[in-house]
Amino acid sequence: MQLSASIFKAYDIRGIVPATIDEAVAEALGRAFGTVARSEGEACVAVGRDGRLSGASLSAALVRGLVAAGVEVIDVGMVTTPMLYFAASTLCSSGIQVTGSHNPRDYNGFKMVMAGRAIYGEEIQALRRMMEAENWSLQAGGQVRTVDVFEAYRDRIVGDIKLARPMKIVVDSGNGIAGASAPAILRAIGCEVTELYSEVDGNFPNHHPDPSKPENLRDLIAALRAGDAELGLAFDGDGDRLGIITREGNNIYPDRQMMLFARDVLSRVPGGTILFDVKCSQRLAPAIEAAGGQPLMYKTGHSLIKAKMKEVNSPLGGEMSGHMFFKERWFGFDDGTYAGCRLLEILSRSPDGSAVLNDLPSSFSTPELNVKCAEGEPHALVDKLVATARFPAPAIVNTIDGLRVDWPDGFGLIRASNTTPVLVMRFEGHTPEALHRIEAEMLALLRTVKPGAVVDEAAH
Repeated sequence: MQLSASIFKAYDIRGIVPATIDEAVAEALGRAFGTVARSEGEACVAVGRDGRLSGASLSAALVRGLVAAGVEVIDVGMVTTPMLYFAASTLCSSGIQVTGSHNPRDYNGFKMVMAGRAIYGEEIQALRRMMEAENWSLQAGGQVRTVDVFEAYRDRIVGDIKLARPMKIVVDSGNGIAGASAPAILRAIGCEVTELYSEVDGNFPNHHPDPSKPENLRDLIAALRAGDAELGLAFDGDGDRLGIITREGNNIYPDRQMMLFARDVLSRVPGGTILFDVKCSQRLAPAIEAAGGQPLMYKTGHSLIKAKMKEVNSPLGGEMSGHMFFKERWFGFDDGTYAGCRLLEILSRSPDGSAVLNDLPSSFSTPELNVKCAEGEPHALVDKLVATARFPAPAIVNTIDGLRVDWPDGFGLIRASNTTPVLVMRFEGHTPEALHRIEAEMLALLRTVKPGAVVDEAAH
């Protein structure tokens, strides 16, 4: 079959419906994934979908393909991506979530777990080749059963989380799928919850469900200022990422959240290796070391982080984008609802949760910045930068994922996104002057390989 190669990303499949992803693509994926699953001894695959408008038809097509490959499908319906991961951790060990994550509303895609691992890279390309050649193996015996995982998922979280006191919070689900489950779970652990945009609506009529972009947090900040809640939580479109806002309206970026989580986890897992991605603050590694842990910086990407965590037996990982991975007390997958509950558990031990968050070490930093590029261009540009960039000591260059340069007073990062054709940049300084210097130096370097680069804050 004819496929658009661009939909096969580094750690998931994602594209525009119906231009590059349609029911035929979904059914072919089901046939290919089912064939590979059966070859690995996996007879059962869980399937879920987020709240996007194209989700029901794509999910039905995917299930048809899996059944044709002779697989037993557990259809968990409309759920967050973490709830699909939960099903693939408790009911079986493989699963596919139909989700466009935080991409614009006409996008959709597939996040995949095979035999307990999030698949990425070459495994995704192998599925592409099988779909193109249509050399899958079909057999009888496939069937579908429907399972509602909400109660088991809620009970697992409620049994794990213990708040020291009740907490009053505001939750903004951005009309994403988290609105159907997160507020109820947060109430069940002992929170008083004010809800914003919990109704699941794939048109996203209020704001885009992406808490990493500051403009999507305005309504949550306004609700906190108008009421007497002590904290705001924001979820992305498929519920695997979390944004945190203090009572005063401060955005506690995920790398600062990680300082708090690391301190807590390391109190029970002394000496543990804590994983974080190249976009995270320079302040994070020293905070992990101070709490008795081993910091390990790694590539951005939820599948990549999960695989590395397994490899080094890490109890906790996190990404600047808001993915938090708890292996200690949980399953190791990224889950915005569970991360929110863990945060509230820690903060409930103090009389003023916002004060605890505001006291975390901080720097002066940009939000994530994007430079739009042609399809395929970002990786080529980064390769050029890595090949030509020369920084004198005391600068330290890291090329594990793009180009990250650390100075004693801050860092700059330029990397290629693995989900959209953009360059991703982030700059941080211990002082405003350091931030300005680092940003200017890195942008000047960028313009040596892309002279007309337009830097766009919070681009979509």
